[in-house]
Amino acid sequence: MQRITPNLWFNGNAAEAADFYARVLPRTTVTHTDYYPTDGLPDFQRDMAGKELVVEFEVDGYRFLGINAGPEFPINPSLSFMLNFDPSVDAAARDRLDEVWAALSEDGTVLMPLGAYDFSPRYGWLQDRYGTPWQLMLTDPAGEPRPFVIPCLLFGGAAQNRAGEAVEYYTSVFPGSRVGTLVPYPEDTGPAATGSVMFADIELAGQWLALMDSVVEQDYSFTPGVSLMIACADQAEIDHFWDALSAVPEAEQCGWCADRFGVSWQVVPGNWNEYMERPGAYQKMLQMKKIDLAAFG
Repeated sequence: MQRITPNLWFNGNAAEAADFYARVLPRTTVTHTDYYPTDGLPDFQRDMAGKELVVEFEVDGYRFLGINAGPEFPINPSLSFMLNFDPSVDAAARDRLDEVWAALSEDGTVLMPLGAYDFSPRYGWLQDRYGTPWQLMLTDPAGEPRPFVIPCLLFGGAAQNRAGEAVEYYTSVFPGSRVGTLVPYPEDTGPAATGSVMFADIELAGQWLALMDSVVEQDYSFTPGVSLMIACADQAEIDHFWDALSAVPEAEQCGWCADRFGVSWQVVPGNWNEYMERPGAYQKMLQMKKIDLAAFG
């Protein structure tokens, strides 16, 4: 089971976005949709009654959740998704990358043009028409294998030069974690200080997460626009991750919290859908900060 699932915050168009990804990303399908209750919603959500609440889709077996909400938390490039096109897996990987780039960049914003770089012969970074950031990379088949999709945290602004701290922090929070790659900056490069992280990846709960310190000044950082949802086995595991990760009391709501870097997490039971099907569950959840399983009855 995938223990950590990215949640993308969409402004009323989660279903449209998921359908778009199913058309343009390889091996992608929409797998499930949950809906808002038709009654009992708070005033700020009444217009959403009966509409899509969460749309689940999978990219090459990697699960995403699209949250159908309002304009409160637009997605920014501080948390993007690397797509690794591996020639040892697909002989047409380069052509496939170019096809996906063309589709995602249409009506989107290019952050780094598609081209050759020191770290890859074919790479580009963009935000698509829905704001979701993607990094497309032709990988080195001789390197240690990595999955097709890897979330990537970009540390800038108030979190600049803290990627190394985050590597140690996250691997201490998640049992059985390990560091894969860790490449420091050899010297000061823009806001990235000597020894800060040019690129790192870590394995948490069997899943890879990449981290980088920004090499350019940026006026954005982590927000709930992209959150990472942890599927917990029981209340004890919920308590463990909540106590370890929650560092911003005002961000605590409905199982959501923010850590010391501003990264948003959702700490919920693995069978969350079962709890939400219980009578009055949605209304009970709205009253919680940390999830209290016993309160659902």
